[in-house]
Amino acid sequence: MSMMAMPRRNMPLPLSAVPSNTAVVVVSVLGGMGVRQRLAELGFVPGTIIKIINSVGRGPIIVEVRGSRIGLGRGLANKILVQLLS
Repeated sequence: MSMMAMPRRNMPLPLSAVPSNTAVVVVSVLGGMGVRQRLAELGFVPGTIIKIINSVGRGPIIVEVRGSRIGLGRGLANKILVQLLS
């Protein structure tokens, strides 16, 4: 099993690049108005703390946001920029 190198805490990175069992805070959401609005409705707004539950392999990423678990495709997860908390 390979270990992912942990990026520096203060650098924004796409949600898809964060390993499982990591807490992050949303910095910004990229994309068109429809994508940004839909992600905001799901709770992905700047300042929101997210925990990555499962980000292994090529399938969807499972995250916990505001007490709910949500599955995101990697393309959509690439549009959510986050910073590491721990």
